[in-house]
Amino acid sequence: MPLITFTLLKGQPADLKTKLGQAVHLALENAGVPKADRFQRFLELDRENFSYDLHYPDLAEPRTDRFVLIEILFSVGRSVKIKQKILSDMLEHMQAAGISSNDIMVCFQETAWENWSFANGHILHK
Repeated sequence: MPLITFTLLKGQPADLKTKLGQAVHLALENAGVPKADRFQRFLELDRENFSYDLHYPDLAEPRTDRFVLIEILFSVGRSVKIKQKILSDMLEHMQAAGISSNDIMVCFQETAWENWSFANGHILHK
């Protein structure tokens, strides 16, 4: 049930977005998300609409123009251990695709199960 939002600077190549989407979805699959449960959106912003610190919190190398903010919205109930596994797998897949972990920021957000309706007005129950 995750909804993934990627925010990045406008003008990034299509293959970067494909690699990002695949890396995140593979990591989620490894954590038990069904293969078909893939909902992703890519928001491309002009530089004046996307502000971020190049070194926060204490990066030795600055972030580049390939910086990506990844928001993962899913239902409550995943442990810190599972979230760490998702991050580890995601970064492994991204590094294999040539994407620097230095340019990746992830924010997990949780919502109650009853806040999802995938179609036809049906609310999900757990």
